Amino acid sequence: MSQPSSRQDLINYCKRKLGAPVLEINVADEQVDDLVDDALQYFHERHFDGVVQTYLKYKITQDDIDRGRSKGNSKNIGISTDVVSHSVGNSTEFSFEENGNYLPVPSSVTGVNKIFKLQSSSATSGSMFSVKYQLFLNDLYYWDSIDLLQYSMIQSKLSDIDYLLNPLKHFRFNQRQDRLYIDMDWGQVSANDYLIIDCWRLLDPNTYTQVWNDSFLKLYLTSLIKRQWGQNLIKFQGVKLPGGVELNGRQMYDDAQREIDQLMEKMSSTYELPPLDMIG
Repeated sequence: MSQPSSRQDLINYCKRKLGAPVLEINVADEQVDDLVDDALQYFHERHFDGVVQTYLKYKITQDDIDRGRSKGNSKNIGISTDVVSHSVGNSTEFSFEENGNYLPVPSSVTGVNKIFKLQSSSATSGSMFSVKYQLFLNDLYYWDSIDLLQYSMIQSKLSDIDYLLNPLKHFRFNQRQDRLYIDMDWGQVSANDYLIIDCWRLLDPNTYTQVWNDSFLKLYLTSLIKRQWGQNLIKFQGVKLPGGVELNGRQMYDDAQREIDQLMEKMSSTYELPPLDMIG
């Protein structure tokens, strides 16, 4: 198919671009499968279409609270008493307490933006008796009753107060751990409460089959297979086939590597999101 919609369709497409079935592509099926996985990993990690922003809902369990609280201590500082030993030399040994205030997250999550607050205990928001609700109820029912600029300034002021009284939860996340560490007082939450996690998640090609037809992924995988083909033929350098044809695996390998370098440069300049500058 000219527009692949599955893993095998993409493999067949790339092989046709390299000359199949006119030419025999000297790459094993196992090697091709590895290259598809490598291409998908690079696509997911670097391409802006490889991930999607989503919101995950997590139900807090009692085990999460127990793990996040300090064992054997009345203070809920979010550090467990699990000891991690580290030896230096032959005699010196240090012991540390390892953080236990984490939540397990799916391996498909690549980054976390924020964690929404569970609730607001401030009088500025959160219920029908809050300042925001009463201001809207009493003054905004008729649009000409107050100046909209003044109303906007009041809302900004209330948001600042709410932020100071109910700060956002601090968290730490690393994709390779599959753990979301939340630095908060776990005594303030209860079992069956919910967290809403704003995060980035891998776009599963088995669910969203248009990934297999991505223009960059097709070019990149074709070049990877071509490089592997050249790598396989390098050891036959100088061998002549019937009809006087001479294999040139080195040339094929170098051409493929040059194509891959150009595609990686194009990824950085065209398809990859620019890094955010540090402000302040």
